[in-house]
Amino acid sequence: MTHLTRRNFVKTGATALVSGMVSAPFLSSRAKAAEPITVGGIHDTSGILDILGKPMAQLARFAVHEINQAGGLLGRPLELVEYDPQSNMQLYGQLAQKLALQDRVSVVHGGITSSSREVIRPVLRRFETLYFYNTLYEGGVCDRNQFAIGTMPDQTVANLMRYVMKTHGKRVYVLAADYNFGQISANWVKKYVTENGGEVIETEYFPLDFGNFGPTISKIQASKPDAVISILVGATHLGFYRQWAAAEMLSRIPLASTTFGAGGVDIKQLETRETDGIINAATYVSGIQSKANQDFLTRLNAFYGDDAPFMSELPCTTYEGMMLWAKGVEAAGSLDRMKVIEALESGLSFEGPSGRVSIDPATHHTIRDVHISELSDRKWTVLETTQQVPPTATQEVCDLSADPDANFQHKL
Repeated sequence: MTHLTRRNFVKTGATALVSGMVSAPFLSSRAKAAEPITVGGIHDTSGILDILGKPMAQLARFAVHEINQAGGLLGRPLELVEYDPQSNMQLYGQLAQKLALQDRVSVVHGGITSSSREVIRPVLRRFETLYFYNTLYEGGVCDRNQFAIGTMPDQTVANLMRYVMKTHGKRVYVLAADYNFGQISANWVKKYVTENGGEVIETEYFPLDFGNFGPTISKIQASKPDAVISILVGATHLGFYRQWAAAEMLSRIPLASTTFGAGGVDIKQLETRETDGIINAATYVSGIQSKANQDFLTRLNAFYGDDAPFMSELPCTTYEGMMLWAKGVEAAGSLDRMKVIEALESGLSFEGPSGRVSIDPATHHTIRDVHISELSDRKWTVLETTQQVPPTATQEVCDLSADPDANFQHKL
């Protein structure tokens, strides 16, 4: 293992391993000498989801750095062991098992798609290794061994559709990634559009490797919706935004999304003429004007310099997931999995860059702020904020206090 720096990681076989103790100048000599606490990560730093995974991996490293800088946990430094599954479904399970059995980590943070989560989750449950899934998803997982730190559709889609229909009109056209998350999220869009007296003109689904959106754009032009809702995911789907702007549609029909900008790299890869005016619903955007967020960005930029990621929801929730786990360890005074779970179930919260984030004990999901924002010149302007939105849909189907052995995902 090597010491982790901002520009250094070790390549091992087909997967990338990031390991070692993040630079921690303020650790006491006793803490430096203590046996490290190993923390696992599974983040896609290559493959079709790398535009999401790379900034998540960077923020996992930064969180470990900050924890170590503050003295570590239980008088011991953290050591991050991270693998790249290359967006390969088979590798997620193999790497989860390796982290649990060989690396013997205290917790694993990782996974992006719902399918990757559902490969990782049963492995870590079987081997009794705590799992933090820090990505926005469709909701409904009920598993005491997992904490879901990202946003749910009833937190983001609900607020986005209310805003879009109030501001732009009630006829919408939906584009979604063709897998579990996209399909279920599209159903949520339909639910909230219908509840607000609107109409979904059409919903189209696209595989993650699909990139030719010309025919779809022609159909949208012909149907003349009041707004287009994008639930597209990954690098190949960026083709839609390029082709939409090339067709001069960005200024004609409002475009709103809960996934665009989630990783931040997509905003950097596209030109401003291809993104200006896009509306977003997320728990975090860099334009949040709080002291906590501005201080966070200052520290992050100082740590990474020119390599600093464009901050967005997924890296932010990765950072917050790591910090919530650390607070659970501190509150438990132990690395014992069940003691940490019980500490997290006490209603523990963290004041992070997105605002206050609290663990909902019954579901292991989070209560958090949701912001509606608009992008201009690669900067998000917050238009409105709904504070402390609970994961209500998952609360309706999951109660871990009543059934701590639950292990399912309810299709919401």
